[in-house]
Amino acid sequence: MSAIEKIIDDVIRAEGGYANDPDDRGGETMYGITVAVARANGYAGPMRNLPLSLARRIYRDRYVVIPGFDKVSEIDAKIAAELVDTGVNMGPAIAATFLQRWLAGFCAPGAPYQAPFADGRVGPITLDALSKFLRWRGTDGRTALFRGLNGVQATRYLEITEARPSQRKFLFGWLMNRVE
Repeated sequence: MSAIEKIIDDVIRAEGGYANDPDDRGGETMYGITVAVARANGYAGPMRNLPLSLARRIYRDRYVVIPGFDKVSEIDAKIAAELVDTGVNMGPAIAATFLQRWLAGFCAPGAPYQAPFADGRVGPITLDALSKFLRWRGTDGRTALFRGLNGVQATRYLEITEARPSQRKFLFGWLMNRVE
């Protein structure tokens, strides 16, 4: 199994099967794929019957390849998995921005990389910064970056619930299942 397939399996496992909670802003979902995303990808049937193979393709295309997280996986699979998971819940551009913000924040004087601009797009500068940061800081750098990504993810979940109290019923689960 490739690193990307494992990431997608983990997301599907975390998302679960069919859901249609009236308070969930994503609406009706299957495997975490919203009805809007399923329709945008050509699926017209009942969400309960969404093929797992289509969910996998949507995750691969929309949440891994298009945002460039497959290239992040070539550098570090654990960081890529965190970005994909965050991207599924918050949008890939937000996940990419979190990565760019942390890499820029860690770009102290003498750092061997250029700080990426937080534009929400993983491109050559972000990938180069990640690669050089991890070589420079090693295992501790990976740990710090992972903690930082989880920290901003958790903070964003709290901000969502503060802005929309109806989402509070999801906060505990988000923290237990999405933030390490």
